[in-house]
Amino acid sequence: MGQRKEKRFGVSAMALGLAAMLFGAPMAPAANFRDRLAQDELIYFVLPDRFENGDAANDRGGLKGDRLRTGFDPAAKGFYHGGDLKGLTARLDYIQGLGATAIWLGPIYKNKPVQGPPGQESAGYHGYWITDFTDVDPHFGTRADLKAFVDAAHARGVKVYLDIITNHTADVIRYRECPTSACAYRSLADYPYSTRGGVKGPGINAGFAGDDKARQTAANFARLTQPDYAYAPYVPAAEAKVKKPEWLNDPIWYHNRGDTSFKGESSTYGDFSGLDDLFTENPRVMQGFIDIYGKWIDDFGIDGFRIDTARHVNPEFWQAFVPAMIERAKARGIPNFHIFGEVADPDPATLARFTRVDRYPAVLDFGFQSAVTEVLAGKAGTDRLAELFQVDALYEGGPVSAVQLPTFLGNHDMGRFAHLLRAAAPSLSNEDLFKRVTLGHAMLIFARGAPVIYYGDEQGFTGDGGDQDAREDMFASKVASYNDNKLIGTDKTTATASFDPAAPLYRAISTMAAIRAADPALRRGEQIVRNYDEGQGLFAFSRQLADGTETLVVLNTSTKPVSGQIQVDAASRSWRSLHGSCAPAASARGSYAVSLAPLDYLVCTAQPSGEAR
Repeated sequence: MGQRKEKRFGVSAMALGLAAMLFGAPMAPAANFRDRLAQDELIYFVLPDRFENGDAANDRGGLKGDRLRTGFDPAAKGFYHGGDLKGLTARLDYIQGLGATAIWLGPIYKNKPVQGPPGQESAGYHGYWITDFTDVDPHFGTRADLKAFVDAAHARGVKVYLDIITNHTADVIRYRECPTSACAYRSLADYPYSTRGGVKGPGINAGFAGDDKARQTAANFARLTQPDYAYAPYVPAAEAKVKKPEWLNDPIWYHNRGDTSFKGESSTYGDFSGLDDLFTENPRVMQGFIDIYGKWIDDFGIDGFRIDTARHVNPEFWQAFVPAMIERAKARGIPNFHIFGEVADPDPATLARFTRVDRYPAVLDFGFQSAVTEVLAGKAGTDRLAELFQVDALYEGGPVSAVQLPTFLGNHDMGRFAHLLRAAAPSLSNEDLFKRVTLGHAMLIFARGAPVIYYGDEQGFTGDGGDQDAREDMFASKVASYNDNKLIGTDKTTATASFDPAAPLYRAISTMAAIRAADPALRRGEQIVRNYDEGQGLFAFSRQLADGTETLVVLNTSTKPVSGQIQVDAASRSWRSLHGSCAPAASARGSYAVSLAPLDYLVCTAQPSGEAR
């Protein structure tokens, strides 16, 4: 209880203590945690099923039967394991102690418990197979449990971002033409809306003029009455009313064109691995989802949305949905509602397109993830990082808006950072891997952007690959393929609970988080690349505020000691260390000497001298 007041605004006791040590006084928190900008946050991404089991009574989601009915099998990586909202609430001390100021919560909506063909079934433990968009999945608890979690986080000044989906629902709709196998995608040209079963089929949907941008009106879509232009969709009787809101049960609100190939038009019109692809061009669907997710803002006062499969939805949907959510949040007293979309592409130009055309405020920075992995795996020089940040100009608003891009090293789909490094460089020793993972987190936490820590990385989780292989349990796991991996920096495994604040990576990350929390330049400052090499070696950048305050971050990506002179602002004369051994003064006006051990980093800060700049 004694620490509650210190933690109220999302700053851990460790952060306050380090701030006092570094700056002479504790960091003054915002008067209200909602006043913090998106780039101020350090985000912790968690899948609730894999975090902590606070209530064993909900493990089966109120269902009876074997795992194919309840979805619960804690020994199988593709089924529910028992984590829930009560467990998350009980572990807020742990999350906040790491330095997290926002929690990105994997989808908590009611899911289809199990789906997949015989012998290939898995459960909706991850939350992305939604049937009821209006309620919490019983495996995770109740709406009251969600409210208790959000309220408890807010009492500490920790924000909550909900993971949302508008691209698809669970796989409920079937096609009569392919009852036992996946249906191949059928294009708009070969299977137009105006005929049934192909261009030579009988005419249907008289007067419907298509779904191009200019045609996305209620009057036009009122003429689309038959959904069997490509396939003959139907809903099995047993699932006729499974979706909520009720309107979602009608196939007319879906594209019904078969599975996407992730190329061309199928990227936005096709079913994602059989999941029912929503007809988001239809204004009824658009308004329906504005209503659905607006109510989650109204009811729970959440602070932002991470949007799944964002690139698979038409731009016009986002152009309406995003401003509607921001306005809904403002009406609820949430001025800095953060929306960021998942566009799984390492090309910054592709990512930037979604901020300019689709009008996303931010997207997950897959470009950052790719560049840092390549560099720290020894596959690219540090010039790769310089090239990445140079194209921040492509984002809507340029580098000023790029500071709010959520950056990350690995995730629940592609795999954990440690696994990606080891896959790219199999000969890495455990010690070398630990140093590279630590250095990657230094890049993540101090460079521009809103850093995202994937749950478990701070305990040294490595995973065996992507998807299910990267979704280990924080509580004592019963999954053999998880438990045979040693955690980085320790001899422990996931067979025992992994909430150790003394774990080497937890300590390293929490120290970095405290430095960032205490230094506004590292959160909001303009980023200026100062030094890079064509091979492994120094990478240096400054974060500089408008008043001239400069913080210099220098990383050594090589396995040898390096030293050199780094260009800095001419007014930055006197320096002090935030991490590592920083020289107390510039070598000469505009030049600063650094020396680093292999795979190490420095963080040095200077106040402007007051001289003419």
